[in-house]
Amino acid sequence: MTLKTSNFDYDLDSDLIAQRPLPRRDQSRLLRLQRSDGDRSHHSFAELPSLLQPGDLLVVNNTQVIPAKFACLRQTGGKIQGLFLRELGPGRWEVMLKNARRCRPGQSLTFSGGNEISMTLCENLGLGRWNVQVAPASPAVEILNQVGRPPLPPYIQRNDGDEPDESENYQTIYASSPGAVAAPTAGLHFSESIFSALAEKGIEIAAVTLHVGMGTFSPVKA
Repeated sequence: MTLKTSNFDYDLDSDLIAQRPLPRRDQSRLLRLQRSDGDRSHHSFAELPSLLQPGDLLVVNNTQVIPAKFACLRQTGGKIQGLFLRELGPGRWEVMLKNARRCRPGQSLTFSGGNEISMTLCENLGLGRWNVQVAPASPAVEILNQVGRPPLPPYIQRNDGDEPDESENYQTIYASSPGAVAAPTAGLHFSESIFSALAEKGIEIAAVTLHVGMGTFSPVKA
């Protein structure tokens, strides 16, 4: 069988895509699938502790989303949207730039916000990715904390000027290891009360660190 990207097309009514978080994280819906017989049942996420058994092990991803999205300006005044991908060395970043088709290596961009941080384009890697040199060459996290904001998934729509601080909404309550450019969204539904109920029932929790990268923003192409 030959697979095509069209095999993965799925029409989802935009009205069914939540644009704002619920007041309580654990009130989201949960679908339970019984592996033994294929039975399915619908629940609230708050019911998770009652669906697990004492001695079960729950593994969570403790990656922490960094404010990887930023905006910068060309010398002509043109606006460029950027996404930090990784730090290659002191002041040396790999980034993804949007609206940068006219940019060329050697050009300098300034971060929006009136600060004195600049970025020089070094190498065009293709598909919107660039190697850049940032000055001053402070640790990337320090600079992003000044100029960046959390990158929201493309299915969450925000109008220009309508981007409230999502640093808490778009972060799991157990995030502790900075490095992700997107949240492990399945973990956003956990609350402190759920963890308390899990502990009371004797369900163990183990943490791993898996940083979510740019692939979460990329469409399936092949």
